[in-house]
Amino acid sequence: MRSGKTIWLLLSILTIFSLALTSCAALTPENAPAQEAPAGESAAPEPTTAAPASADSTSTEPVTITVWTHAGQGGEREAVQQFMKDFNAKQSEYAVELIELPDGSYTDQVNAAALAGDLPCLLDFDGPLLYNFAWSGYLTPLTGKIDQAILDDFLPSIIEQGTYKGELYSLGQFDSGLSLWGNKSYLDAAGVRIPTSIEDAWTLEEFESALAALQALPEIEYALDMHFNYGRGEWYTYAYSPLLQGFGGDLIDRSDYSASTGTLDGPESVAAMQALQNWINAGYVNPGQTTDDDFYGSKISALVWVGHWMYPAHSEALGEDMVLIPMPDFGAGAATGMGSWNWGITSSCQNPDGALAFLNHMIEPENILIMTDGNGAIPARKSALAQREELYGEGGPLNIFIQQLEGGVAIPRPITPAYAIITNEFAFAVDSIVNGGDVQQALSEAAAAIDQDIEDNNGYK
Repeated sequence: MRSGKTIWLLLSILTIFSLALTSCAALTPENAPAQEAPAGESAAPEPTTAAPASADSTSTEPVTITVWTHAGQGGEREAVQQFMKDFNAKQSEYAVELIELPDGSYTDQVNAAALAGDLPCLLDFDGPLLYNFAWSGYLTPLTGKIDQAILDDFLPSIIEQGTYKGELYSLGQFDSGLSLWGNKSYLDAAGVRIPTSIEDAWTLEEFESALAALQALPEIEYALDMHFNYGRGEWYTYAYSPLLQGFGGDLIDRSDYSASTGTLDGPESVAAMQALQNWINAGYVNPGQTTDDDFYGSKISALVWVGHWMYPAHSEALGEDMVLIPMPDFGAGAATGMGSWNWGITSSCQNPDGALAFLNHMIEPENILIMTDGNGAIPARKSALAQREELYGEGGPLNIFIQQLEGGVAIPRPITPAYAIITNEFAFAVDSIVNGGDVQQALSEAAAAIDQDIEDNNGYK
């Protein structure tokens, strides 16, 4: 039996050791796919540090501010590197030292570093992991440290994501969106209606009819690309828990976050995962997918179930044939993923003023737009969003994401310190189901493991 937080952290260290023996694909849901570090290469790479602004011989050396970030897709990496260089060049008090860590082992390395007392000053992490980090004491609150006028300019979802037990712990540069993307030429050829608003979303029956019609086209090998090539990890929860919610199920009972049994393995959740397995069995979805461009490159798929980060690639490859389609209403209302990678200052930081200065630099509207122009995400501040009206405004190619965020369709991942075990167990269940396992058994085993962890940690009180 697991015995609480300490054991959980020790298991994280064992996970890192295991990475030296094997490598696997991994993904963070708000970013493009990234491969796990090859065997023996999971340790942090050498830090990148831009030269600070020149100073005369009487000036003191700048204080080093260590920053950890995940190695996301190219546009995001380039943006963070630019923020570092610009910040180091515009002032001489601090010098940011940026360290990129592999996506697949990132959270495990954070937990191991926390246990060893070796966290950096500023930390990048996926939104729902905040609650365990804050509960574990890794982070220091930002409450009262950010100008209120700046906070008022953020999307409410960003503030909600960054708040735990009434304290603000993190801020992100963007929010996210999950949707269906379609190839208009294929949809027209198959006679499939293209929804343009969340009020007009496909029903389950219409969605499955569309899959059948698209599968019949001679150019199509798999009607729907669900990006199983991203591999088991956070992507599975971000992408496929909205399927549960669309059928009326969920990952955990959100009334008090005390139990998963009866919800994750309840009839609604079972029906959702059975539907996914049925799509695979019908040949609409490739469970062994290894390529990333079935939709926009080889064009052997007509629809793709993926997030905002694919907008640059989709728009470049498909042009006017690219359409963004709202998530279907599977019976209990449409549901989609949300939340983003965000930034928090660690409780062990020796120079929190410097970390805060760099954080304030990154959340300036112009820097938010540098990030979102590179990854297709929704700018986190209203003033930045207003500058991209052509993309996100009514009639814009990404307006569906705004509709989903503002229309109650976007559902946050469970706001509980137990999230780490929830996402891990659900990912294993999905993996089993995709590979033909019994749906009820897979979900019940996951629910039991989640409940045991919550009990072992005294309800995460």
